[in-house]
Amino acid sequence: MCGAWTLPLDAAWMLRRTGPGRRAGYSAAMNSKPAMFDDLDRKIITALMANARTSFAEIGAAIGLSATAVKRRVDRLRETGVITGFTATVKPTALGWRTEAYVEVYCEGAAPPRRLAEVVRNHPEITAAMTVTGGADALLHVRATDVEHFEEVLERIRAEPFIRKTISYMVLSHLLPEAPEAGATHAAPDDAATVR
Repeated sequence: MCGAWTLPLDAAWMLRRTGPGRRAGYSAAMNSKPAMFDDLDRKIITALMANARTSFAEIGAAIGLSATAVKRRVDRLRETGVITGFTATVKPTALGWRTEAYVEVYCEGAAPPRRLAEVVRNHPEITAAMTVTGGADALLHVRATDVEHFEEVLERIRAEPFIRKTISYMVLSHLLPEAPEAGATHAAPDDAATVR
């Protein structure tokens, strides 16, 4: 198992856009006061993204801060929504997921993202979902216990009244096996047969 930190898109963009020594403001949706985001914050986040189990003392020694100062900064980054959570990524087959696919979803008319979000939350096999540009309205990342289970999940998705069609792409292998997307964050249900 390896640790992984997930950053919101805006924070990841900010990591790339702000150079060393420059300050950039970042505010979470619920926080009207912008938080200062500096080079030390960037170094802390980089260390945690590489290994989320790195201690505050180890990070502090590497960047010239005390463990207490690193902890204060991490707490602030969590409070302002820059750091959104902690998770372990695990080899999917160890958790019962042996089949993986990406599914393009095409809707009748304009399906609001809010309605799509309600639908995907009803399917525990959907591990990620996003609206996209191009021909499809949404893209789903689906994990299943086997091909039969995946087919059943696909039938449930297609049964939604506003979904016109789907196009599926089965994952054969991960070219970047160390990437968080190659791991799973929750186990397949024990009763996968009854979930169907």
